[in-house]
Formats: sequence, structure tokens, C-alpha cells
Amino acid sequence: MLKFLLKGVLRDKHRSLFPIIIVSTGVAISVIMYTYILGFIDDMTRTNAIYDTGHLKVVTRAYQELSDQIPNDLALTNTDSLLKSLENMHPEIDWTPRTKFAGLLDIPDKEGETKAQTTVNGIALDLLGKQSKENKRFNLDKALRKGHIPRERDEILIPNSIATNLDTKIGHVATLISSSAQGGMTIYNFRIAGTVKFGVPFLDRNTIIADIRDIRDALNMENATGEIVGYFESGLYRSQKAQQLKTSFNQKYSKPENKYSPLMLTLEDQNDLGELLRISKMELYIIIGIFLFVISLVLWNSGLISGIRRYGEIGVRIAIGESKARVYKEMLVESLAIGLIGSIIGIIIGLGGSYYMQETGIDISGMTRESTILMSPVLRAKVTKGAYFIGFVPGLLATFLGKAIAGIGIMKRETSQLFRELEA
Repeated sequence: MLKFLLKGVLRDKHRSLFPIIIVSTGVAISVIMYTYILGFIDDMTRTNAIYDTGHLKVVTRAYQELSDQIPNDLALTNTDSLLKSLENMHPEIDWTPRTKFAGLLDIPDKEGETKAQTTVNGIALDLLGKQSKENKRFNLDKALRKGHIPRERDEILIPNSIATNLDTKIGHVATLISSSAQGGMTIYNFRIAGTVKFGVPFLDRNTIIADIRDIRDALNMENATGEIVGYFESGLYRSQKAQQLKTSFNQKYSKPENKYSPLMLTLEDQNDLGELLRISKMELYIIIGIFLFVISLVLWNSGLISGIRRYGEIGVRIAIGESKARVYKEMLVESLAIGLIGSIIGIIIGLGGSYYMQETGIDISGMTRESTILMSPVLRAKVTKGAYFIGFVPGLLATFLGKAIAGIGIMKRETSQLFRELEA
């Protein structure tokens, strides 16, 4: 019987062509949207983790409250001791100090007078440490456009766009004018080691990179740092584990009554990422649900139209002794066959589009030039094992529901009415 039904589906275009096209289209869109949202979530977490939040971050309670203002006067002190404690408590995590800063970058002329200035934000990293993974984490080798990565003290990296706009070159002196941790003005000279372009508009606009030892000297932050960030060795954020480490650390070290006590945060506690991740995952299921509903509705109508054409066939089958239950059951099996064929075609099309977005991506840099969000300007999908199967959910379920609803209407008709359609 199954072989007979399958032949009928493949040979009768009126019965199968339109439903298969609808299912294939819906499944392909579902797969592409599923992989796109996964890619968006992965890109947001990875980019924010690398350049800002880490998987875990330790700051003072007071610093966290004013973090948007980069309050280095509220930075962590006795950093070396705190780093050792963190490494002993959680050796599976790579801990590293960072300090954010802001100010003016002054480019002098040959006489030492100001030739050009621009406002900058900065990130101080452990660039010169032998055990540091910051160079690799920031992918500085790939981001480098001219010059070299700092190899000695008092060297900085500046955005390629700033180097062009200020007409400065590798080896030139650049003066950072900023405020010290004590609130006074500080002036510190650097030598431009190289120019970089990360491909992230927020960073490429005005973010300079310096070694943390130089910034400690420049801002009078002896053995202090704005924040300590931690990364799981796998490179992947583990939400449940991060929450456990945060709770354990804060219970032991963080004192609500002491605003200078250290406070551990997870990636989800920062930049509204927790809410963003929850909304994105919710959107994933909403999108699949909407497509499931729409496809079911279309297939229901298709099933009704197909059923009207098949009134005579159904009437004959019932008249010669087949039960309505058996006919209805075979209609459902037929719908699953159509759903399976349509799902396979849709998944192949959807995965093709998803792999293209994963490997090549869609460049939206023209829309993100003024963006203040840490995200890549290239939209990419992320193909996972689930993407190979997610299309079967709307594909099979929608055809089944559509045929089931349409079939109920047909089965409610009297046998004589169905048989009369054959005579007509």
C-alpha cells in the first residue's frame, strides 16, 4: 500500500506538486532563518567576549556602576595578588588584566607643535607578556595593515583610518592626553608601531591598542587595572559554568557594603547580552512557529481544493467497502510522504544558502559605519547538526496538520454526496 501511495504522489502532479513547492519553500526559509539567528548569536557573543566582556569579568562594585564612564579612579588595586588568587581558584580559565581609557591623540609636526588631534578610546592589553594570549585573541596579526605589533615599551597600534586622516606614519610620535587615575591631566608619548583594522566599525573608528604596562605608567595606575577578564580554555562561553563561578567568587570576595570590593560578572550580565540572547532564542522558536502556522494554513486550503477534486475517488473507495478511517489514514500517510519529499528538497536548498552565508557572509558595512554595537559588519550563518533536522519539524508537521484538517471536512460528507461527485 505504501508503494502504491508513493507512486500516486509522484505521478499525480495535481496531488503533490503544489504542496511540495510550498513545503520546500517553507522548510528552506526555516533552515536559513534558524542558521542565521544562530550565527547572529554566535557572532554577538564571540565579538563582545573578545573585545569587551570576556566570558567572565572582575571589576570593583563602584566601577561597574559607572562603567560607561571608564572610571579608572575606581579600578582594581593589588592586581597581581588578585590575579594569582583567580588563577589558583580557577586554573581552567585564562585570566588577563585590561584597562580601558579615553582621551586625545595629538600628532606633532617637526617642530613639536600640534599638527592634528582626534578623540580616541583605548584598550590596554598584556601585549608584551610571554604567556599572554591577547595578541592571538584579538587576532592582531590579521588585523595589522602596516608596521608591526608592539615589541617593546611605549609603542601603540592605531586604527588605519586615523593614520590616514591625521597624515601620520609608522614610527611617528603620538601623544596621549588623558586623565590619570587620581583625576589630574596626564600627557604621555608613544611611538606608532602599526595600524590595524579589525573589521568591527566600533573599534576601527577610534580605538587604539597599547600595552597595559605603558598605560599604568601613563595614568598613574601602579599595580592597578580597570578590569580582569577570563576566558574558558575551549574558547566557547559556558553559561551554566560561568554562573556557578560568579556565585562562588562573589560570595567569598564581594562585599555589598564595600564599593571597592571585587565583583565578578558573566558575559550575560554585560551590554544587555543576557536579554539579547534570550530574545534571539525566543525569536528562533517564534519564527519556526509562524512558518509552521502559515504553511499549515496554506496546505489546509490546498488539501481542501485537492479533496474537492478527489470527492469521486474517495466516494468510490468507500462505496466498494473501504472504511472512512482507512481512507483517512492513507490520506495522512500520503501527506507525510509529500512532507518528507518537500522537507528533503527544502533542507538541501536551505543548507546551500546557509553554507554560503557561513563561508562568504553578507556585507552590511555600509549600514554599520556609525554603529556603537560590538558586532561584525558581515552577517554570517552558523550551520549546526540541528540545521539538518530542524526543517523536518515544520515540513512534516505542517503537511500532516493541513491534510488532517482538510480530511476531517471530507470525511464528514455522506458517502452518497461523495459518490455523486463521481457522476458529475
